[in-house]
Amino acid sequence: MKISGLVITYNEEKHIGKCIDALYKVCDEVIIIDSLSADNTVQIAESKGAKVISQAFLGDGPQRIFGLDYCKNDWILNLDADEILATDAEEFILSGKYEKDDYDVYAFRLYNYMDDKLINFSGWYPDRTSRFFNKKTASPSKDMVHQKVSGLKKIESNVHIHHYAWKDLNQFIAKKNLYSTWAAQQLYDDGIRVSGYKPMLNGSVAFIRCYFFKKGFLNGLDGLTISMVQAFFSYLKYAKLIKLQIKNKK
Repeated sequence: MKISGLVITYNEEKHIGKCIDALYKVCDEVIIIDSLSADNTVQIAESKGAKVISQAFLGDGPQRIFGLDYCKNDWILNLDADEILATDAEEFILSGKYEKDDYDVYAFRLYNYMDDKLINFSGWYPDRTSRFFNKKTASPSKDMVHQKVSGLKKIESNVHIHHYAWKDLNQFIAKKNLYSTWAAQQLYDDGIRVSGYKPMLNGSVAFIRCYFFKKGFLNGLDGLTISMVQAFFSYLKYAKLIKLQIKNKK
């Protein structure tokens, strides 16, 4: 069974070459949907043999959906540019076992890294994401941030993806800030309205969950920092939603 690799990019020159090299171990084509990058992402991708389509960013889910039409195969491996299949995931896909099953969506486990250090605390492992699916019956959602893949039958696999998400804490916080803006807009567009206590309540709950229930406290300063950033994201998401409500008076 042939597989199409699909990646959405914006200024990913640091990661895209390694991502494409890894994809070609299991895919017979790689499609890049690039959001008008200002660095060397496109040049690197084309030099690696990927087909690049330029498209202004539509949102996380919509951008991936847009790319499906350019994929010639039914089975899609839709990685982010900073993701690389671990050996167990490569072996699973190359074995062809998915062809014998009746699942159309596979969720893989993530190894998340910051500054090349594995973050396996505060709920960051086992983190899961759906990256492998059959586009005939499954598709990414239209969510602007943290899209999901919906299909007829999904399975949570125990194979892994290496996710080199953040080079340092500054980038981690910046991305969470950006994602909170997208998430707030998504909530607003979906008709979700909240009261003034919601940001503080959800931020506090997020911290308690990460630091205590998911044992971030066992990892010293790193555990405290990750838990606080998660609380920061949850707080900002609803604070920004309230700002949208006030701005639009509804």
